[in-house]
Amino acid sequence: MKAHRFMLFAVLMSLCTVAFAQSDMEKSDAQKSSVAAVPSEAQKSFATLKSLAGEWEGPPPPGDARDVRQDAHLAACDVEGNALVHELQEAGTPLDATKYDHPVTMFYVDGDQLTLIHYCDAGNRPRMTGKMSPDGKTVEFERQDISGVLRCICTIPVFTIIDANHHTEDWTFMMGTSRFTRTSTCSEELTGANP
Repeated sequence: MKAHRFMLFAVLMSLCTVAFAQSDMEKSDAQKSSVAAVPSEAQKSFATLKSLAGEWEGPPPPGDARDVRQDAHLAACDVEGNALVHELQEAGTPLDATKYDHPVTMFYVDGDQLTLIHYCDAGNRPRMTGKMSPDGKTVEFERQDISGVLRCICTIPVFTIIDANHHTEDWTFMMGTSRFTRTSTCSEELTGANP
């Protein structure tokens, strides 16, 4: 009988120990989750680009012989919002990459880097990393590596936020030894409200 009492006492003590340990773990997890993680510079830069999600349009870049407007679409492409897709095409043209320019750029955070891969109509894919300016209005990228055809290479994209409804996109390219920049000042279309 004494053995049963001792066994019962040992089981009850074990259950209490487990219950208190679990309670302490839950408190520790609650304390961890109540402390908000400080976003990294890459996450801040990505959030700046995410703020541009929407449908944008702008005049042709200065000096462009094609007197047509450009449409840009920037949207989160996954449920969690971990990646953005940027698509650019001439306004009013069908979505036919065999006849019209239609470069696509993907943005995502990779570790402590804001990364983009630009799928260029010229057949190459530069991978770049970006940083935000101290004033928080400009995100500038620099090329890390490139694959594919190297006849025309996008080297430095720069996104500058002017206000909630306007931004500029500067895309600098190299073709042989020539360097040129296409700047578009984009305005949000009335039909595509910026979230």
